[in-house]
Amino acid sequence: MTDLEQILEKNNVKPTAMRLLVLQFLIGKKVAVSLTNIEAYFDNSDRTTLYRTLKTFVESDIAHQIDDGTGITKYAMCEENCRCEMDTDLHLHFHCNNCNETVCLTEHKIPHINLPSGFNAENVNLVVKGICDKCSGTVM
Repeated sequence: MTDLEQILEKNNVKPTAMRLLVLQFLIGKKVAVSLTNIEAYFDNSDRTTLYRTLKTFVESDIAHQIDDGTGITKYAMCEENCRCEMDTDLHLHFHCNNCNETVCLTEHKIPHINLPSGFNAENVNLVVKGICDKCSGTVM
């Protein structure tokens, strides 16, 4: 069994050829990608199949969705053992206004937010917008 198959099976996702290919693609990306990006990479694949694969990955905590304010949903791999829980797993995202890339800043966790009585959070998304290290010329 390959490492990719183990990742899927650990998250109770049946390994299919397309799921393995999309997983390998996502693992190789340092930036969040849109369905259109994935569709362009897999130019002979059905958009619906790719979307369903991404939806399965999100539901199984293999990947997470990012709303970076551009109107285009992006996807990125979750950290190992992530359960996308609001109090422990959520992190900042950075969207570069110059190159339009969005990256996960997983080392910067979103702290728990105490909401007023009667308010129930269902999702938290914190996006910082600015100029990334590549565009500002300070790549480490």
